[in-house]
Amino acid sequence: MTAEAFIDIEAFRKAPLVREPFPYAMVPGFVKAGAVPAIESDFPKVELPGSFPLPTLKYGPAFRDFMEAIRGPEFKQAVEEKLGVDLSQRPTMVTVRGQSRANDGQIHTDSRTKLITVLIYMNGKWEAPGGRLRLLRSPDNLDDVIAEVPPDEGTLLIFRNDLNAWHGFEGFEGPRKVIQLNWVTDEGVVWREQTRHKVSAFFKRLRGAQASGGY
Repeated sequence: MTAEAFIDIEAFRKAPLVREPFPYAMVPGFVKAGAVPAIESDFPKVELPGSFPLPTLKYGPAFRDFMEAIRGPEFKQAVEEKLGVDLSQRPTMVTVRGQSRANDGQIHTDSRTKLITVLIYMNGKWEAPGGRLRLLRSPDNLDDVIAEVPPDEGTLLIFRNDLNAWHGFEGFEGPRKVIQLNWVTDEGVVWREQTRHKVSAFFKRLRGAQASGGY
């Protein structure tokens, strides 16, 4: 299936880009409503908190095609145009979260090896007060909010990983599904991060626990 069957690239192109204090854009309904039931049915079963690399997960064909769409050339070109970057030599990395615990969401910026972060939320209509990602002006105040992103089903957030791209959320415990796509500096990053996450995922499953953080 084509990327357009799963994602609304035109809506992404039309979404306004906020440039200060760091470039970001939000696109509600980025995942097309008609594709959501099949994606939900084939979504990987992530029953523990933490980030799990795509290669460590089992999922169905609709989710696989969805992953191919967000990593495909059409979306990459749209990202390059919107953010004014060249991603032709930059590999991608995908991780999936399915659960959040109370101490997740601490304020942070992403690793410097991650150039662009894309978050896609898949949670129906989000009603809880916690668990809403906040883009922030400072590293030590969760109320110093630039924008808040409810993790509603199909919502996309993209931002450039600048030094001041602070983000976090008020604690939430329970199911909270998010797909994270990053363009990174080189293939070595993909190998190191996936290896690290694979080891971490093994011990998470072993212990049923995980460190705080997340989106």
